[in-house]
Amino acid sequence: MKRSVLSVAAVVLAAAGLAACGGPAKSGGSGATSPGKPVYGGTLRLVASAGPDHFDPVSAYYTTDTQLERAYARQLVTYQPSNNWNQAEKIVPDIATEVPTTSNGGITNGGKTYTFHLRTGVMFNTSPPEAVTASDFIREFKRFCNPVAPVGNVTYYESTIAGFTSYCNAENSYFSAKNAPKATAANIASFQHTHSISGLSAPNPQTLVVHLTQPAADFLNIMAMEFASAAPPQWDNYVPDSAQFRQHVYSDGPYAITTYVPGKEIVLTRNPVWKQSTDPVRHQYVSKIVETIKGANYSNNSALADIQAGTEDLEADLVPPTTSIPTLQTSHNVNFHIWPGSNTNPYEVFNFQSPDANHAMSKLKVRQAIEYGINKVAIEKVYGGPALNTIINTAIPPGSVGYQPYNLYPTPNNEGNPAKCKSLLAQAGYPHGLTLIDVYRNAGNHPDVFQAVQGALAKCGIKVVGKPETESDYYVYLGDAPANKAPNRWDLSEPGWIPDWYGDNGRSTLQPLFQTNCVLNTTNDGCYSDPQTDKYISEALAAPTVSAAAPLWHKADVQIMKDAAFVPFMSQKVPLIASTRVQHLIYDPLGADYNITQCWLNPNHP
Repeated sequence: MKRSVLSVAAVVLAAAGLAACGGPAKSGGSGATSPGKPVYGGTLRLVASAGPDHFDPVSAYYTTDTQLERAYARQLVTYQPSNNWNQAEKIVPDIATEVPTTSNGGITNGGKTYTFHLRTGVMFNTSPPEAVTASDFIREFKRFCNPVAPVGNVTYYESTIAGFTSYCNAENSYFSAKNAPKATAANIASFQHTHSISGLSAPNPQTLVVHLTQPAADFLNIMAMEFASAAPPQWDNYVPDSAQFRQHVYSDGPYAITTYVPGKEIVLTRNPVWKQSTDPVRHQYVSKIVETIKGANYSNNSALADIQAGTEDLEADLVPPTTSIPTLQTSHNVNFHIWPGSNTNPYEVFNFQSPDANHAMSKLKVRQAIEYGINKVAIEKVYGGPALNTIINTAIPPGSVGYQPYNLYPTPNNEGNPAKCKSLLAQAGYPHGLTLIDVYRNAGNHPDVFQAVQGALAKCGIKVVGKPETESDYYVYLGDAPANKAPNRWDLSEPGWIPDWYGDNGRSTLQPLFQTNCVLNTTNDGCYSDPQTDKYISEALAAPTVSAAAPLWHKADVQIMKDAAFVPFMSQKVPLIASTRVQHLIYDPLGADYNITQCWLNPNHP
């Protein structure tokens, strides 16, 4: 997501709709940012089919999670809320008093030491309220490799912060050893209190010092991840992201979770100990935020109808149905917008660990057969066709560092080649086809994506059996690497990936999905592992400049596709709608949703 010489043109082109006049690519109206003075009060209503899959900032890594996290979890640095792409990818201070640089003395030791100075007056809504200190950030990092709900992406931190890998290895060994202690809250906290991460220190409550293993130009982006939020001491009393934890999600942001009824409702109200003077990026405009969880039978059509009727305001894990987009584009609804992006969303992932069909997914020719068998145009149609999506054939999406167009598995008009698929299956030892299990999300556009995959692969003799999962359970299920070795669990799936930052973003496009990382809560869901790919990724991360790293990222891309590690489908734009009473809509390109700490409500609308 960071910008390189090779990717600037693509990023600018992708962002053109955002940058022009400071507004989005849209249909009608004057832009997502409403003029006028802020309005305080009222209840912002979000609607979801399933809602978040995690509440703990350590394990939360789903866009639906981060939409709420923005309101209750703060980091040292973050991004500038803006509808201008260039501004939206800019790192700004959050709890830190300033962004560390070489000129202000925050980056020293040749780029290997970062010093963050914390604001005073930032408080957790504990009882009694407690000030946020540097030790609270170290506590959060120590929680990353807990054995129950580990961090959503440990690779960013193990590849940068000194001592992080050895700390995680020690904790993993401790809880996986024979006769290991149970993973209770007390035992997890005990390990973390008696072990340290050598690269992290707090010389005083207002200073955090981080030592890196090598210079990393994107380290501030890594520190802006929601994973790197402050953790209050009280969280030591709860198993990470457990039911008990979810009733004690303390906040240092403008809103706090005050009601959580699993599968029904999440209510956030104004945090009384938050002060605007200590938070340069968030606001406390609305009085309350209510997310209603409707269940799997609640569709995109239902959400659109409720928003148009004014009974709901924003969609949490849903989008307008593609069949309605042409009408919405001509309706001149000022709160309907189509936002550009650079992503791999969705794509086909293979479970390399699966023993099903005589370990079919570990066989290169089977995976190559599926590369040829997929009809990408059919999937593109599910999301609104070529006007909203760009079919891709590479691991790196257009607009990201290292992208170069090529196609190792071309098919006529990107609609699949069943004959080539059948031929490769026969060469792999499956002349009469095979049966595979596809786990997919049971709401939104995802059932239609599954059916498109199922229909395309049926033409070359692959019977695909569906296994639906709820939106909130899906990524938890998919990333459970230890369980994915079991038979009849899953062979194929269609997740999506939005880079964690834009600009110089090689680390956030390939490393999470393809570097060897077969652990609980992995983002390398299929447990793909290749020494050459790992080598290219490591070399790219160590490159002295972005321009030097770009060709190495491309080499890793080519190796991934030679291995047929996954099937890229497309990079999609994001259509979003809000009720007419919502004003000052600020789009977050990293979450592909609206920032709920930026909007206010029109007092003339109920």
